[in-house]
Amino acid sequence: MPEYMYDIVTLGRCSIDLYANDIGVPFPEIRTFGAYLGGNPLNIAVGARRLGLVTALVSAVGDDIVGDFVLTRLAKEGVETRFISRKTGTRTPAVLLGIEPPDHFPLVFYRENAADFQLTIDDVASLPFHAIRTFLLSGTALARDPSRSAALYALERAHANGCMTYLDLDFRPDQWGDPRSYGVITRLVLPLIDVVIGTEAEVNALFATRVSDIQIPRHQLTAPQVWGDLHAHIDQILCSGPKALIVKQGAAGATAYLPGHEAIRVSGFVVTVVNTLGAGDAFAAGLIYGRLQGWDWYRSIQFANACGAIIVTRIGCADFMPTRVEVEQFLGEHITH
Repeated sequence: MPEYMYDIVTLGRCSIDLYANDIGVPFPEIRTFGAYLGGNPLNIAVGARRLGLVTALVSAVGDDIVGDFVLTRLAKEGVETRFISRKTGTRTPAVLLGIEPPDHFPLVFYRENAADFQLTIDDVASLPFHAIRTFLLSGTALARDPSRSAALYALERAHANGCMTYLDLDFRPDQWGDPRSYGVITRLVLPLIDVVIGTEAEVNALFATRVSDIQIPRHQLTAPQVWGDLHAHIDQILCSGPKALIVKQGAAGATAYLPGHEAIRVSGFVVTVVNTLGAGDAFAAGLIYGRLQGWDWYRSIQFANACGAIIVTRIGCADFMPTRVEVEQFLGEHITH
């Protein structure tokens, strides 16, 4: 057996997230924000680290104090930061979020001149692909070059070296010049992917042929409404090469689709919602953790559902990811044997 340096390496965006401290207050009336870590692949790396895995993030930050914030906080979490580049003349992104539970979370991305979109092939060429068990690509990294080329290069190398490859669809419509290009580009990488993770809307968006198929609610950029034949799209994805597609369904849980097998449906958990942002990232961390333990799909997804359920009861994402002890305690309290 090879000796692995990292259990999971994630690639893509990172940011400072400013979440309203005034819960339930309309966005124009918010007075104070808390500063946290954010970004889909960053959240997954932190979540997996808190569960006990050795993790690293591949990304870029600006040569600014916000970049200092991200690097310092990641180091405190124990996530490897040596693959995070500094990009002079760019900015480390920010996200602002209002919190009006149970279902209103106005969100604004500040990603103009985002450093992580300047990630290059040279930045990822030094990754020790032979010593990585799992490689996860966040879909937003494919939205534009040079990040797109860097992501494709890293994915090819990871696949060639036998890494288990994951794609978190992470569809953020406003990050793509034309939201239809999300599907055009993302479908190209499916033959290199072992496991795809996404919501029903993200799966449908992969096959949208008209901009009108993708409706982006104002201030709800994380929740596009996409119309289409979900089951046909699931079949198309599985015929493209992935060994599994995991469809997240919010409070209802998640379903695993495997080529030639019956769907594996795993119910979610009933909890009091504070903030839904980050639930999918906690889910991905839990899923990958379970699979690396050798668990079957049902047990892995149940564990992942618990991770997601815990995070929605908390105010933020990365800084609030649960530990394995917390997840096991939650499962013990919510599963009837």
